[in-house]
Amino acid sequence: MSQTPVSNDAVAALSRQFKQKLNQLTSLALIGGVVGGLIIVLVVTSSSRIRKTLGIDESSPLNLTRTIEQRYVVEESSGFIQAVKRVSPTVVSITTEETGIDFFGRTVQRSGAGTGFILTSDGLIATNKHVVEGGEKFKVVLADGKSYDATVKARDPYADLAILKIEATGLPVIELGDSESLEVGQWVLAIGNALGEFNNSVSVGVVSGKNRLLEAGTAELSGLIQTDATINPGNSGGPLVNIKGQVVGISTAIASPTGSSVGVGFAIPVNSIKKAIDSVRKTGKIIRPRLGLRYLLINQAIEEALSLPIDRGALIRASENQPGIVPGGPAEKAGLKEGDIILEMNKDRIDEQRPLASLLTEYSPGDEVTLLILRDKARQEIKLTLEALE
Repeated sequence: MSQTPVSNDAVAALSRQFKQKLNQLTSLALIGGVVGGLIIVLVVTSSSRIRKTLGIDESSPLNLTRTIEQRYVVEESSGFIQAVKRVSPTVVSITTEETGIDFFGRTVQRSGAGTGFILTSDGLIATNKHVVEGGEKFKVVLADGKSYDATVKARDPYADLAILKIEATGLPVIELGDSESLEVGQWVLAIGNALGEFNNSVSVGVVSGKNRLLEAGTAELSGLIQTDATINPGNSGGPLVNIKGQVVGISTAIASPTGSSVGVGFAIPVNSIKKAIDSVRKTGKIIRPRLGLRYLLINQAIEEALSLPIDRGALIRASENQPGIVPGGPAEKAGLKEGDIILEMNKDRIDEQRPLASLLTEYSPGDEVTLLILRDKARQEIKLTLEALE
């Protein structure tokens, strides 16, 4: 059977008819199919720019064999890079020196290292209290390499926080974020003087947990942020920041069987120290509020040992021959008694994750708070005005 060849004029005519049909289309059709991981998208439009890209123009037959590929790359790390660029100039390395006695009774100089971050342009710097503990001389090295002698301006009686001061002006200042808004799984970065040798080292991780309780030596740290961002010796006092470059915590401790980071690090939430920072800015010292009482934090073991009616709260009781209610203090004025169990403060529940001391960091002297207490198995509310801790 013979076949009649199609002339070039006929092909051109068919092409013109097809282009006319395309020009009548005003909608965008997307046809997607997945075969073995291949996604095919066909876009049909009346746009002259797209027609030209597809090889459809007014002067030549339709080109159905031309393939155009465009690749859009989303740079996931760009947020981290911008956060580091924003924060790094505000991060400082801290070295400490103290005089000690060695095994042979000789006088020796001991040194330590940590990290801090700049709070004010005139040289207030935040770090951990344990970084400067026992130190006699302190030196701060800025990100640009400039070195300054430093003095300890204040130590927080509640938190592992100390404020240093250097004599400088025009310094870059870190932005304080909101640790309360952190979500588990959220990206964070730890920046610090890793191992006391590698200043402004950056590690990336996520928030692994919130309101963690940690026993560090004789101290008990509560309300902590847990992260798998690497925190090494020397990182103490450095900022834990969010993707916006705002500090949300102060790197303070790790849990490790080896003494090195195994991805279980902890930071003090920045919200718990904001009042202390404001106090130093305004008065030159940290002024914390007090309730005027001594207490034992209740857990299940304490409940069973003391036959208490509840497994949480703060039991007011004497300690080390000191009365549970401080004479003349806010608690006595408000009518609290030994044996009372404080369950809530301003509707915030008191337990091991959020002990009374942790809640107090959110208030200032002069604030009035409402305490929900348990007395003789009956609940009642008592109002109390906080006073300054001397």
